[in-house]
Parts: sequence; structure tokens; C-alpha cells
Amino acid sequence: MAMELLSPPPSLCHFHSRKLFLFSSLKPISISKSLSRLRSKGGVFTRPMVVKACVKVEEKNVGESRAGEWGKVSAVLFDMDGVLCNSEEPSRMAAVDVFAEMGVQVTVDDFVPFMGMGEANFLGGVASVKGVKDFDPQAAKKRFFEIYLDKYAKPNSGIGFPGALEIITQCKNKGLKVAVASSADRIKVDANLAAAGLPLSMFDAIVSADAFENLKPAPDIFLAASKILDVSPSECIVIEDALAGVQAAKAAKMRCIAVTTTLTEETLKDAGPSIIRNDIGNVSLDDILSGGSGRYSM
Repeated sequence: MAMELLSPPPSLCHFHSRKLFLFSSLKPISISKSLSRLRSKGGVFTRPMVVKACVKVEEKNVGESRAGEWGKVSAVLFDMDGVLCNSEEPSRMAAVDVFAEMGVQVTVDDFVPFMGMGEANFLGGVASVKGVKDFDPQAAKKRFFEIYLDKYAKPNSGIGFPGALEIITQCKNKGLKVAVASSADRIKVDANLAAAGLPLSMFDAIVSADAFENLKPAPDIFLAASKILDVSPSECIVIEDALAGVQAAKAAKMRCIAVTTTLTEETLKDAGPSIIRNDIGNVSLDDILSGGSGRYSM
């Protein structure tokens, strides 16, 4: 609890300076007798006398104060790859396999600039950089999903991040709505959540890339999630790991907690998230509800 000491009212300080110590006399004084004496001397009272303490102690709850500055929170929108699921590296490995089948040599690092933008952009971005001719993004995406689901998104694969289930449960117990808002196609979202042990029934909404033309960093997916949840964007908290995701949250006018599972803190800071944490296991309910103890404390 924070204690704030307020200044004494100026009127009482004036009385004090003239040494009218009515309430600190050595002998008790009857208020009624004092008033009678003043009346007998021609005193006139037009309103009741109000006595205020010279010192007021006000108590404030520090957490409530922070929450007030942070603003109201009604919903949490979780990105999937790199936030709920440790799936960014396996995704890049599956993409390398796709290009290897086309006879194009790439590395997992080549895909980093295109993370969080959806599989077609994820694959197509590297194809453009490498100058791949006659690249078919839809065919490449189809093959990508076949490889990814066969090799990486298997039940009990350990793809889920520790702490993901716990923070989702805490949010729901606090009365917050929760959603998955991902630039991945629904086939990958369902497979990843199943492999991570996160039942679809836990979420109030699942929004994937399939129905959208504009993916992150455009705000469309996040705005659609807030509409489905019937929650104002200003009351939504986004949890993201990719630059495109942080940028999409800002474009949607939502507060964003970024995690450094994929990119460094320095890189994420450039996008301007509200808070940065190591991973979903380090995101607390206090971070979500009141902004935590510091913007970039890990």
C-alpha cells in the first residue's frame, strides 16, 4: 500500500498561525458553552462550523493505480507460432525442405524476415529474394503443410511452450476473453494447438489466415478477433513474437506484449511493444491486467 501525505487545508493553517488552539487546550472545552458565550457577545452564525483534520492520510493500492494508467482489459489475443507453440524453428526447417525439393538451397535464417506474415508470404518472400522463377506460392504452401504436419506437429511432440496453458487458464478465471489470432492457415493452427495440448474449446475465438487477404502487419486479423469477441480494440491485449505481429497490434490500436522467443529484445523494441518478456511462461496476469512492473523488464 502506498501512503500519500496531503498538505493541511489553508484555512486551518491560518487558524493555527493565530494560536486559536480550541482542540488542544489543557482543559476540555464544551462546544455548546463556547457557542453560547459567542452568541452573548453578539456573534452571529450563518452556517454550521465544519472541523477538518489538518493532516489527511490517503491510502492507494499500487497495483490498482498501475491498472488505472494501463487501462481496461477485457480480452487477450494470442499469436500461435512463437507464442503458444515453439513452432517457428520447425516451420523454417519444413520450408527449407520445400525449397530443397525444388533444387533451391536456402537456410533457416533466410525466412526470419518473413515470419508472422502467413505461409504464402513466408515462402514467397524467400523465393523472391532467391530469384526462383515460376514460383507457385499455393503449391509450395500445400507441400509445406504436408511436410510440417508429417514431421513436426505430432501429438506429444513437446511443441507447446511451458506456461501457455497456465496463463490462458488464469485469464479465463479472471473473466477475460481469450482468442488465437494467427497468420497461419487453420490446418496448421489446429495441428499445433493439438500437439501443444491446448484444446480448441479453451478459446472464445480462433482467427486464422484463411479468410483474409491482408495478413500481418495489417491489423485485419486482430480487428476481426476483437469484433468476434465483441470487445473494443482498446480493451484487447496482444501477445506476439514477430515484428509483423507487433506492427499489426499497433495498427489495430491494441497494446502488445512481445516475447523474445524468435527475435532479440533490441529488434522488438524498434516496433514499440508495451512490454517485452522472455516467453509466454514469463508473462504474468499482472502484466496483462496492469502493465506489470516495467515496460522492458524480462
